[in-house]
Amino acid sequence: MAQSVPPGDIATQPGTKIVFNAPYDDKHTYHIKVTNSSARRIGWAFKTTNMKRLGVDPAAGVLDPKENALIAVSCDAFAYGQEDTNNDRVTIEWTNTPDGAAKQFRREWFQGDGMAQVASCLSLARGTMAPKKFKEPSIFRSADMSLCQLFLQTDAAYQCVTELGEIGMVQFRDLNEEMNTYQRKFVNEVRRCDEMDRKLRFIEEEIVKDNVFITETTDPIRAPQPKDMNDLEARNIHPHEFVATFEKIEEELLEINKNTKGLKDSHVQLWEMNQVIEKVKMMLDAGHNRHHASSVIQEAAHHPGLFDDEGKERGGTELKLVTGVIRRDRVRAFEQFLWRMCKGKVFMRTHDCDGEHDLFDGLEEKSVFILFFSGDQLAQRVNKICLGFHARLYDCPEEPHLRLSMHKQIDERLADLNNVIEKTLEHRKRVITAASNSVYAWKIKVLKIKMVFHTLNMFSIDVTQKCLIAECWIPTNDLDDVRVALRQGTIAAGSLVHPVLNEMEHHETPPTHFTLNKFTQGYQNIVNAYGMADYKELNPAPWCIISFPFLFGVMFGDVGHALIMFSFALMFIIFEKKLEAMKIKDEIFNTFYSGRYIVLLMSMFSFYTGFIYNDIYSKSINIIGSSWATGANNNSCWEWQGLKDSTTGLDYRDWEKTAAKNNQTFEIMLDPIYCYDKETGPYIFGLDPVWNLASNKLTFTNTMKMKSAVILGIMQMTFGLFVSLGNHIYNGSLVDVFFMFIPQMLFLGCIFIYLCVQILVKWIFFPVDAAWVFGRFYPGSNCAPNLLIGLINMFMMTPRTDGFGEFKNTSAPYNIGDDVNLLDFDNDPNCGLAFWYPGESIAEKVLLVVAVVSIPLMLLVKPFYIKWRSVTHL
Repeated sequence: MAQSVPPGDIATQPGTKIVFNAPYDDKHTYHIKVTNSSARRIGWAFKTTNMKRLGVDPAAGVLDPKENALIAVSCDAFAYGQEDTNNDRVTIEWTNTPDGAAKQFRREWFQGDGMAQVASCLSLARGTMAPKKFKEPSIFRSADMSLCQLFLQTDAAYQCVTELGEIGMVQFRDLNEEMNTYQRKFVNEVRRCDEMDRKLRFIEEEIVKDNVFITETTDPIRAPQPKDMNDLEARNIHPHEFVATFEKIEEELLEINKNTKGLKDSHVQLWEMNQVIEKVKMMLDAGHNRHHASSVIQEAAHHPGLFDDEGKERGGTELKLVTGVIRRDRVRAFEQFLWRMCKGKVFMRTHDCDGEHDLFDGLEEKSVFILFFSGDQLAQRVNKICLGFHARLYDCPEEPHLRLSMHKQIDERLADLNNVIEKTLEHRKRVITAASNSVYAWKIKVLKIKMVFHTLNMFSIDVTQKCLIAECWIPTNDLDDVRVALRQGTIAAGSLVHPVLNEMEHHETPPTHFTLNKFTQGYQNIVNAYGMADYKELNPAPWCIISFPFLFGVMFGDVGHALIMFSFALMFIIFEKKLEAMKIKDEIFNTFYSGRYIVLLMSMFSFYTGFIYNDIYSKSINIIGSSWATGANNNSCWEWQGLKDSTTGLDYRDWEKTAAKNNQTFEIMLDPIYCYDKETGPYIFGLDPVWNLASNKLTFTNTMKMKSAVILGIMQMTFGLFVSLGNHIYNGSLVDVFFMFIPQMLFLGCIFIYLCVQILVKWIFFPVDAAWVFGRFYPGSNCAPNLLIGLINMFMMTPRTDGFGEFKNTSAPYNIGDDVNLLDFDNDPNCGLAFWYPGESIAEKVLLVVAVVSIPLMLLVKPFYIKWRSVTHL
């Protein structure tokens, strides 16, 4: 019996026929919930019935009667069922027959003479599948992960993995961990990719060596088919274009380099020979050099001590001439060594080579040398010394006409060699330029091929060698996208067997995956540098988006520098598309560019805290006037300082002039009792600018910033504990709540939060002048509580006095709130360390005991609990 129903989930009995009539569009996904059916793990076999229709008759597997299966039929890419006469509606039909064979019918949809939609595979999944909804962001907690088992036909495995790599939503598990690299199925393909990668690195090095720009395309580059590996290695991929493959380019470059090296050596030798002829001509044509050398050698011959084994050659020997070229930085050592080894019997003259080589840059600077000596044994010694210093020797005739003839011959050979070298270098440039246009795409292709085969090596193979089995983690929200990618891979491979993706039951900890964008990625990288959150733990990164830049601003509050940072970050954001298109490879630039959003927020918070600190390039600005004593107000301050005398007419300006005449600094201490204008009140926003001129500026500001940093740091630690509480409650771990969070919170609260409360109370309730505070008389700022020493005394349980001092004997005792004459109050010498509120001694002892008791609770209870569970196997 058939019935027409709207889209939805319907439980059916064997033999029931459900027909869906719905408009053919790309928005609806229809689901049929089948009970007691046999629709799980269906193997597909396609057969063509005619030009327009494809029949599907899959063999059905067996499904447990208690299990449910869901068949999702998506209208966005297929047309199932019978064609409507209106040509705008599709009838989707699913039939479950009593004999257990699930039959589906697949049709290709035609409009007019052309096919509008091409059918793809039917997606099967076990469990409950809902219509695709908006994907909830997983930035606060990691995304739900599903462990899936994937069955791929061997012929379609490469293309399916390629499609999965393009979407980047799958993490495969290695099912061949017991096998080494060389025992895996696709090891030969990986080796080929390594060899191709080596060749590409060589080509890229040659391109960089010639300072040729490598063209990088912004178009997506897909992984080629395995059969294209031969094309990449051996033949032209684009037969209609002059684009050689990189193997051919590598062979050409190797041949060019070999020929160029030989030509370069020949050219350098001819050039050096030319230099030798020119320099020898300059040294010999004068005539006095040879005569001088002969005189020196003859003089040496009259001193037997200068000759040892060669004393027999003292007289009548012919003067020999040796010429050559040596590196300029070795000339001095070469000359000294010759003098010592030949005992002064060698006369040497040198001359630097002129200019630079025309064709080759970076050649060593060299000098021409000429040696005069006599004797065959001395000639052998000179030759060995020249060989040891890597000097090149050249035969140079002494006769001028012979040198002139040789010079002409060398010039002719150099001219011919220059033409050959120039043509060789031009050919090299053409090859390098052609390679620079394709090497980037080749690198991406080879890398993707290698990654695909590396992934396939993690799959296991069934006994028939026709199916690859993989296990992978997939975000649950992305399962539909993965199925679509598998479907596209199957179509691209031309396979008739569709992959099967099954969700598996597991008790393993899934990997952590967060949904990020270009704004949150930088903050997530900062968090990951300290540690990665476990699966389903609260991610600290969302809160770091504000807390990290804010704490930076607290540390680096300067309006001027913040404007510079803000300008750079804003320019990076405005022109980010252009900058990405430029493909800048500078590491420092890329570091700043990837953190542009972080720098933007840091500069904004630095700008804000800079106004609070009243700091602009380490200078303060006075917008509304200081609340402290100036030349126009508060004469009582100057009178208190002794800098204003109503009888003499002197004021602080006269003292300042006197100090300037004596090259002294005019400094005064502004007491807030006399020098602070209470009627004006504190500076309207931030720090009073007068502190920029105070000698105790650093003492005041550092103390203020330190206490603020303590409060902010404890707030961040407390927030972190509450984040951990959220994880404990989410995991249902009561032992972590009662024996981790609560003891940690008690320890933190009894010590550090108590300190923060003291800081705030001191700021609020303790003025600079005398007052009643918490029922006790406070004589002034000299008795303000010293919180740091007080915290130490709390741990040491040091005995302290109660109160800031005591009243002297007076006829009428003071009551709380009465005006007190300071002469009637005797300050305690250590009034800053005294207990300053009632019951402080008892309260601090209780807090200390609670903090100490919390330590063993948070360190010992959970380990013993885990040990107990492992022993009892709970």
